[in-house]
Amino acid sequence: MFLTPAMKHIWLFGLGVLLLSGWSQAQEGVGTVEEVTVDADLGSSREGSRTDAEAVLREEEAISPDALSVAQMKELRDRAQNYTFQTEVNRMMKLIINSLYRNKEIFLRELISNGSDALDKIRLMSLTDRGVLEANPELSIRIKAEPDKRLLHIIDSGVGMTRADLINNLGTIAKSGTADFLSKMQDGEKSAAPEMNDMIGQFGVGFYSAFLVADSVTVASKHNDDRQHVWQSDANSFSVAEDPRGDTLKRGTHLTLHMKEEASDYLQADTIRALVKKYSQFINFPIYLWASRTETVEEPVEETAEERDAEGDEDAQVEDAKDDAEPKTKKTEKTVWDWELMNDNKPIWTRKPSEVQDDEYAQFYKSLTKDESPPLARAHFVAEGEVTFRALLFVPRVQPADSFNKYGTKTDHIKLYVRRVFITDEFSDLMPNYLAFVQGIVDSDDLPLNVSRETLQQHKLIKIIKKKLVRKVLDMLKKIPDDEYEHFWKEYSTNIKLGVMEDPSNRSRLAKLLRFHSSHSEEKTFLSDYVKRMKPKQHHIYYIAGSSRAEVEKSPFAERLVSRGYEVLYLTEAVDEYCLSSLPEYDGHKFQNIAKEIFDLEEGDRAKEKLEAYKKQYEPLTRWLGDKLGSWITRATVSRRLARSPAALAATAFGWTGNMERLALSNAHQKADDPQRRHHLTQKKMLEINPRHPIVAELLRRVQDDPDSADALLAAHTLYRTAALRSGYVLQEGQAVLFADSVETMLQRTLGLPADAAPELDDEADDDADAEADTEADTEADTGADTGADAEADAEPERDEL
Repeated sequence: MFLTPAMKHIWLFGLGVLLLSGWSQAQEGVGTVEEVTVDADLGSSREGSRTDAEAVLREEEAISPDALSVAQMKELRDRAQNYTFQTEVNRMMKLIINSLYRNKEIFLRELISNGSDALDKIRLMSLTDRGVLEANPELSIRIKAEPDKRLLHIIDSGVGMTRADLINNLGTIAKSGTADFLSKMQDGEKSAAPEMNDMIGQFGVGFYSAFLVADSVTVASKHNDDRQHVWQSDANSFSVAEDPRGDTLKRGTHLTLHMKEEASDYLQADTIRALVKKYSQFINFPIYLWASRTETVEEPVEETAEERDAEGDEDAQVEDAKDDAEPKTKKTEKTVWDWELMNDNKPIWTRKPSEVQDDEYAQFYKSLTKDESPPLARAHFVAEGEVTFRALLFVPRVQPADSFNKYGTKTDHIKLYVRRVFITDEFSDLMPNYLAFVQGIVDSDDLPLNVSRETLQQHKLIKIIKKKLVRKVLDMLKKIPDDEYEHFWKEYSTNIKLGVMEDPSNRSRLAKLLRFHSSHSEEKTFLSDYVKRMKPKQHHIYYIAGSSRAEVEKSPFAERLVSRGYEVLYLTEAVDEYCLSSLPEYDGHKFQNIAKEIFDLEEGDRAKEKLEAYKKQYEPLTRWLGDKLGSWITRATVSRRLARSPAALAATAFGWTGNMERLALSNAHQKADDPQRRHHLTQKKMLEINPRHPIVAELLRRVQDDPDSADALLAAHTLYRTAALRSGYVLQEGQAVLFADSVETMLQRTLGLPADAAPELDDEADDDADAEADTEADTEADTGADTGADAEADAEPERDEL
């Protein structure tokens, strides 16, 4: 469009008038602003059910320092002194925002922790000067979300920050105000040191976690020694200026996070409640959330014009009766906004155990684990020394059915706190795998964390904490009453046995918790009770393993021991034999697996002399058996432990017993061809014979009469295989078929049948044979006919040529 010079003059004049008008209105706005502006609905009851005074009070409580007028915002910009982060600091800021923290949700934990530190500071100062609390006696943290504006406010009434503090602490990365405060207080007041350890902030980077979810952050802070100032930053630069609204906070700090669009979920009340419950529910000071709730109220019912006209037609007596009646009301639901307390659970582990009641423990356990049943046992203690920590641990009454499917993985049963601030529940090094069922809380004052406070550093103190925790847990389990221990053993016996195998340093403690079936009675017994019942000259604890009590009771290895009054432990669970194999001794007594060839039975001289006589008497048989069965046995010998059975197979000192072989064969998680497994399965065993059994005596006689007797050899093979089955082994490599054949042959002889007797062919087999013969004949006939025809066809061309 082309403008003439006159038109240009007119256009510029109009623009100047508009600018002057806007400037005049702005100046009028600046001159009229004297008080803080507040959004009309912030903090007030949405339904208007409160009085005007109450509404004003609620608005003051819910005040938003970001609710600046246009004039105040201009004044703030004019007064602000701008600062730029140094290049190195800019890089550090990016590192903090993008790499230091794994989860964005921890920003709320960090900011609440900062508020808690500020409250701790003013509380400590008030111990020597009560005047520091005059401006605002209340010590609390308040959180308010404005989803429509994408603002999140976190307000504390703590010590606050001066202008210098805002510049030094918030304008410098890794500059911790808490660390400086602790240093000054410890230099001046040594007596306050234990309480000062409750403060969290040590690194000076927690505040910057706000930029994980916020594009920019505004901080208004009021210290008793300074005016209220505002600090603003977008993570690239920051500005500080005196607050044009005056000292509205009285004392404390108000953070306003201008949330990113993708972080809108953190503005929802339910999300905030969940995060506070997860990370900060045990903070010393109350944490409030500005939230709504629905209430049912009764309101009077206004009469319509038609109802009033109808009443006018009634007589005076009816009107008088109606005047005496109660007014009509109706129930309606209204939304009420108020401050909701979110951390009403108290950290009972910080109290002395003598001051906590049983019902308090039960309620705390329920809130911690969501388990409706009371715990089976608990331990509440304070550990001091190289590292100080408090712990409250529980044993659930029931273990989850899938617990061993997750064995060795990270669990969330032990929650780690540092000064009552939740750090993690994924740190598996605090409790060994076999005690993963233990639930509870560990709270340390000086646990070494990394700068993000999300993980623990590898440190010797961690090992000390774990060592103390394990010993306290084992002491707790040992103190479970007898009437409850039976239930505990049903739920957690496998865990304790795995502990014996995995934890050498605590085997002696874990051994005191072990219980097994025994030949003494139907009830399970502790090892300590077994030792008390041992014979005077007994030096070993005897045991035998199998799949059930009925099986091990009939084991040939336990026959003579039980008959002579020796007690034998019956191991009937899959992990039992591994467990006792890992336990070298108990109370000075070594364990002895009576299914192995190394067997020491404390006998007198007379019994030993008798055994030597038997060995000499049966030497021809044992030598003959060793020769004939050499493919399967290491040697044959006279047994000291057989009473009723004619023979048994004993494993070598480092070989597998029948129970171990069965477990190995049933293991689904194994290689198709494992050399070690194949080696153990093919190992030879020792054959023990009972010199008092008639079968063995008769076999000796036959061998002496005719060493090459076929019947004697068949009897020897059958004796070996029955001994293998009696001893719990599985017949392998075709031995089961051979065993069945030999038994059937012996049955035929017993029944007087000839050795070559065979079953007759049934009729169906004969019919099948006849049908097969007819089919072959038909095939031959067809083949001959075809051949002749072909020959004739081939000859025809020759005749044609002729």
